[in-house]
Amino acid sequence: MRTIIFLFVILTIPLAAYAKYVKKPEANIEKRQGPQTAPAPIVLSTDAPNFCIFGARTGKPYTSEAAFKSLVWSNTVVYVGETHDQPLDHMAQFEALKAMKIARGGKIAVGFEMLNQTLQPVLDDYAAGKITQEEFLSKIDWKKEWGFDFNMYKPLFDFIAENKLRGLALNVPKKIVSKIARTGLESLTPEEKAFLPEKVEITKHKKYVEYLRESYGGHGDSPMAKIMTFENYQASMAAWNEGMGARIADFVNANPGYAVLVIAGNGHIMYNAAIPASVKARVKDVRQASFYTENADKCPETMPKEHKDMAGYMWYIKHPVKAEPPAAAPAMPAVSTTTPAAVR
Repeated sequence: MRTIIFLFVILTIPLAAYAKYVKKPEANIEKRQGPQTAPAPIVLSTDAPNFCIFGARTGKPYTSEAAFKSLVWSNTVVYVGETHDQPLDHMAQFEALKAMKIARGGKIAVGFEMLNQTLQPVLDDYAAGKITQEEFLSKIDWKKEWGFDFNMYKPLFDFIAENKLRGLALNVPKKIVSKIARTGLESLTPEEKAFLPEKVEITKHKKYVEYLRESYGGHGDSPMAKIMTFENYQASMAAWNEGMGARIADFVNANPGYAVLVIAGNGHIMYNAAIPASVKARVKDVRQASFYTENADKCPETMPKEHKDMAGYMWYIKHPVKAEPPAAAPAMPAVSTTTPAAVR
């Protein structure tokens, strides 16, 4: 059973082998398949993400580092979801980035939900080595823009800067998502609409819509209903996902041979109905792999039935138990969305 937590919308990615393949990565990626299975069970630890991975459609195990790499190498867009405050999820994302580097060399972009699109010039300067990490964090105002501990994301940003990779600021500004939730897509100004694709597709995916209804509250007397209608809430989530998906698609279409690693909350990749669906609609024959990171005490012998089709792959990771924070009166923002083990 996946858990439900609140994400508040404020109103407010060696060596001799590498040298051999990087010259023609596209021609060789498909041939570089690692073994697909490994002896089970895997013992999950709380200091590394391990490789307890199952195909979410078939339940097939991919329980080895080699099998994981083969999945990364054979896809152009790779999504590794996260629970935002879980360090091991970010370590899993870093594993994907390192694997991608082996196959693609420098032809990699890392897209971040954590940064809104207005911050692209700052991210470009940082990736190019024009500003220090301290200057980068100051210019983007990380604490206000995202808020979660930067140290969890630091290996990703360090790797980008050290290897001169591309970075993509994916997110739609919070105030635009919030405005749509309150007053609908039609209320946006031309300047606000510029952050979104010309057409925002409202998903009809049954399970994803059910998930949105669950996050909304599901009933007319929900606190959410006093702030927005479900239709506007659904439109705001669609705009959020479509805005990020269009950014990725535009990059892939404009940069043949590049691969993109997407760093985003699980709720933006679940059922492949959010960002992956948006990219698929905009990039012909795109190859994508989405990994939903799920907390687990042990690596299952078989994938639980309730996780079928949650993404392309389920990645089971043992999140360390956190100490309970001291009791405090919570701040009450004007709009909240809930997600099951997702957009966190």
